[in-house]
Amino acid sequence: MSKLKEIISPLIKIKRNIEVLEQFKEFEENQMDEQINQEFEKIFIETNKLLEEQEMITFLNGEFDEKNAIFEIHAGAGGTESQDWAQMLLRMYLKYFDKKGYKYEITFEQTGEEVGIKSVTCIVKGNYAYGYLKSEKGVHRLIRLSPFDSNKRRHTSFAAVDVIPEFDDNVDIELKDSDIKIDVYRSSGAGGQGVNTTDSAVRVTHIPTGIVVTCQNERSQIKNKEIALKVLKSKLYEIELKKQKSKVDMLKSNNSGIEFGSQIRSYVLHPYSMVKDHRTGYETSNVSKVLDGNLDEFIDSYLRKEKENETV
Repeated sequence: MSKLKEIISPLIKIKRNIEVLEQFKEFEENQMDEQINQEFEKIFIETNKLLEEQEMITFLNGEFDEKNAIFEIHAGAGGTESQDWAQMLLRMYLKYFDKKGYKYEITFEQTGEEVGIKSVTCIVKGNYAYGYLKSEKGVHRLIRLSPFDSNKRRHTSFAAVDVIPEFDDNVDIELKDSDIKIDVYRSSGAGGQGVNTTDSAVRVTHIPTGIVVTCQNERSQIKNKEIALKVLKSKLYEIELKKQKSKVDMLKSNNSGIEFGSQIRSYVLHPYSMVKDHRTGYETSNVSKVLDGNLDEFIDSYLRKEKENETV
């Protein structure tokens, strides 16, 4: 019921707004004082924004677009530089999730030796979470004057983003006990009282494929195991879909997308400011706005481009 209300509410709002805008026709031009003009403009802008959002939803007609997403960031080669960049990306996406009203849970985070993160996994919940976030799969490149270089030289850093749909618990994937290895260990943390002093973190290894899933977010070992197995099932289901449909790049990043050096987007902080998506050509000079989670223009451009490619 709640999900249906989220879908229907903006449509009802658009209908009502259009009815109100129609009423402005009754005014003669000389009767439209400043207050009436401001009210008209406010409703007109709001309606256009709602219509654009609804138009984007019509592009999200993929088989799994409505599902929640399992979202991962992995730092590339380069140690401190790349790990700091991965942390910056995580901040950017968490801000984007907040703007979209998505709920998210960080189920695994491996911190860097000095700064940043090596790897992080989030489960993102919300309408069309996978549909929107699938556009972010691939390598993201950062060019900047390094804050870690005493000579202030320019550095290039890479981090990879991967996104898969979160499938339901009833996904028909059989996990044989002989095919999985489960390790438990003590959760790592930043120190203080928040560090778990029991062996509650869980690492599940699927022996046939070599896939490793780790969860350390919950204090309960049972809960961590449950989440890790769910993520593993989603990954295995995705592989099964690829086999069935013979489309290697259907859901996960294809081979060229996860190799560092084949970036989908560049973020340049020096010698000029620019963020450019290499798939669509969309770019902006307002880097700080993008890093604060304003990704709608990039995602919208990608979805429109994909729609155009479908009709060609």
